[in-house]
Amino acid sequence: MTAEQRIWRPPWPVNLTESWSAWRRGTGDPSYRIVTGAHWRALATPAGAATLRVRVAGEAVEASAWGEGAAWVLEELPRMLGADDDVAGFEPQHPVLASAWRSHRHLRVGRGGIVWAAAVPAVLEQKVTGQEAFTGYRRLLRRFGEVAPGPGADLELRVPPSPQRLRGVASWEWLRLPVDGARSDTLQRLARVAPALERTLTDPAAAGGRLRSVPGVGAWTSAEIRQRAHGDADAVSVGDFHVARSITYALLGEERDDAAMLEVLAPYAGHRYRVQRLLELARAGHPRRGARMAPRRHLPA
Repeated sequence: MTAEQRIWRPPWPVNLTESWSAWRRGTGDPSYRIVTGAHWRALATPAGAATLRVRVAGEAVEASAWGEGAAWVLEELPRMLGADDDVAGFEPQHPVLASAWRSHRHLRVGRGGIVWAAAVPAVLEQKVTGQEAFTGYRRLLRRFGEVAPGPGADLELRVPPSPQRLRGVASWEWLRLPVDGARSDTLQRLARVAPALERTLTDPAAAGGRLRSVPGVGAWTSAEIRQRAHGDADAVSVGDFHVARSITYALLGEERDDAAMLEVLAPYAGHRYRVQRLLELARAGHPRRGARMAPRRHLPA
């Protein structure tokens, strides 16, 4: 299979690991590999499956793509890396945030351009430990995902299952992943309206409300989807177990709740998710004390 190629010279230095780390679901993510500095991704695009390989060489971003969706991913690559992200007006004054911005001045919020690709892992991460969520996502792709085209197959990359494919997954198969009924039911509902969800990409202002109109999708899930699919630099993760405590600890000196987080982020309206990402990259969150939460054991594996 012949690869399609693109060389893009962005007007800022791109750091692939920073830009795309939010897309990778654990080191065992079957849709994402990093091999000798090159980032490989398996994507289900509107034009079909694609394997994408991207590396930075000096000031250039070099990309190769295989499969029916190759032309689509190469066309979208600049937006996936944050070309549409506008940092104008973002001038942090708090010393912790200002330091994070100096260290990660070239961070851009990329627009993935595929709502379904962001929705599946976001729902799987609802109200469970990261270990349980990553395990469910990995097993879902291994069991029901498509083998990535071209050299992606040799890397054992898997394209996430389509909405149609996911709708055919039986209830007992979900439990074996293991994914409980609440999350699998939400995914089934999202799969039924998947085409409408993709249309939110053309109307980002209405995306949050349209996503939350699906039962099982709340403020947190909507934000997690918009961060990645829509490139929404304001979609802060309200309702997260750690985010509010981390942001308030960094900016107020004490761990507080979502209401306090939204209050302290008010001056950064339009950039609240950017603040979240910068503080995450700067490791400026609240101290993690004690043992990690244990994964649930009552679901079959």
